[in-house]
Amino acid sequence: VLRSQVLELHGISHGSAGARSIATMATRRGYQMGRWLAGRLMKELGLVSCQQPTHRYKRGGHEHVAIPNYLERQFAVTEPNQVWCGDVTCIWTGKRWAYLAVVLDLFARKPVGWAMS
Repeated sequence: VLRSQVLELHGISHGSAGARSIATMATRRGYQMGRWLAGRLMKELGLVSCQQPTHRYKRGGHEHVAIPNYLERQFAVTEPNQVWCGDVTCIWTGKRWAYLAVVLDLFARKPVGWAMS
């Protein structure tokens, strides 16, 4: 009975409903179903949501083995142009991702240069 409800609700949503939405719709129809059960039934039936998952940013803190960390968080610099550091970040522009690369002088704490793609 629950499998047929999941199939029907997934069809009604034209394939866009995920486990949470299907569980909510089934509960409103009087069937007791949580999102985990809905997800398990969807997996058994081979159903997936056609919605794009939200973008998840990577968590920092993992030091790369091949790239040594020369600064070791010692950011106190006595002269300009002694230490430069850089970073790259992704920015969602509303239509696509853009990449911003910035190089900073750690003495002045100001950008030395930047580029965007």
